[in-house]
Amino acid sequence: MTLLAAGSRAAARLRGPKNSPCVLFAARHAATAATNLKDVLASMIPKEQARIKSFRQQHGSTAIGQITVDMGIRFRGFSIPECQKLLPKAAGGEEPLPEGLFWLLVTGEVPTPEQVSWVSREWAKRAALPSHVVTMLDNFPTNLHPMSQLSAAITALNSESKFARAYAEGINRVKYWEFVYEDAMDLIAKLPCVAAKIYRNLYREGSSIGAIDPNLDWSHNFTNMLGYTDPQFIELMRLYLTIHSDHEGGNVSAHTSHLVGSALSDPYLAFAAAMNGLAGPLHGLANQEVLLWLTDLQKELGQDVSDEKLRDFIWNTLNSGRVVPGYGHAVLRKTDPRYTCQREFALKHLPKDPMFKLVAQLYKIVPNVLLEQGKAKNPWPNVDAHSGVLLQYYGMKEMKYYTVLFGVSRALGVLSQLIWSRALGFPLERPKSMSTAGLMQLVGYKSG
Repeated sequence: MTLLAAGSRAAARLRGPKNSPCVLFAARHAATAATNLKDVLASMIPKEQARIKSFRQQHGSTAIGQITVDMGIRFRGFSIPECQKLLPKAAGGEEPLPEGLFWLLVTGEVPTPEQVSWVSREWAKRAALPSHVVTMLDNFPTNLHPMSQLSAAITALNSESKFARAYAEGINRVKYWEFVYEDAMDLIAKLPCVAAKIYRNLYREGSSIGAIDPNLDWSHNFTNMLGYTDPQFIELMRLYLTIHSDHEGGNVSAHTSHLVGSALSDPYLAFAAAMNGLAGPLHGLANQEVLLWLTDLQKELGQDVSDEKLRDFIWNTLNSGRVVPGYGHAVLRKTDPRYTCQREFALKHLPKDPMFKLVAQLYKIVPNVLLEQGKAKNPWPNVDAHSGVLLQYYGMKEMKYYTVLFGVSRALGVLSQLIWSRALGFPLERPKSMSTAGLMQLVGYKSG
């Protein structure tokens, strides 16, 4: 469950000496030593149910007004740099393990290395795909988009849903979360196998993904199945899968999973729907569009382009009615911290790469141009402005596949939320609707 901090002054008051990140970290670390995530949840949920019930009774009708977001992305109160520092890492690694972020999102607590190792082993145990899904993936035509294949495979995995079976048997609603948890763990475990199978079928002549190694972490197994063994790429994938997990509940994929899940569709169906939203060019496909735009820019202007020519190219893009891909965000009003941590990774590992140098040059120029144009509420780069460049550098040049990686990561955020939605008994999401004519009449609109 991902939180965006609202109001830096209020947050500053909350994070006084007694609530410093180190103290928070120590307190959360000490909260539990159990390694079984389901056992930890079982002890937490009754307390949280009581807390939410009391909160609703006291403040259910309170209007809180408009919220201005000015502190960027936070996962359960922790910024991305704090997560990079506090979450456990692989032996010899420097980037956080996604398993640790999942534990944090589910429990609100920074996990111990032992707890993260438990998650890694648990996902390795649950990773095998049913034969009908493997057959379906092998029979897909090569012109079917990777995201379409991912969504279809996840839907077909619904045959394995423990929640769907339990619901059909009349399980008590207070136990819904237990079966959603099981499905979430199974699905997250299987996603790298599905994603790697798609990649191998499309781009590696259908070669085998190999076997899961129970001694490796989730990201390391994934990169092995994809066929990449460079330790830096493995570290990049750990970072990538951590930071793309979620950023708030209103984005298309997160909201879709919540909406579909509220109908008590099982996690496989809810997440498949989310992936269809992620596949849209205004959501997950944006990183692909960024790379295409950068490639066109390099073809037209060459690799060593002056700031002046680059500025002219940006203006030509805007004046032609297009946008500069990778800049702006519907919620954030500052540089996306996911962009920043990827930039830091690039500065450390590929500072001389021509495409990275171009991205860095754009970072200096594009915001000023957008501010000068006066239309953008947020002229700063978002996560999509950088991710494709890093993947290209390490040899993954198949741009259509990038959103699949995004989807694998997004499971961590939306499925952790789905567990809590069922634990807290959230109702069917049913927004009110009104016709355009009725709305015009309501406000007294007169045409002409």
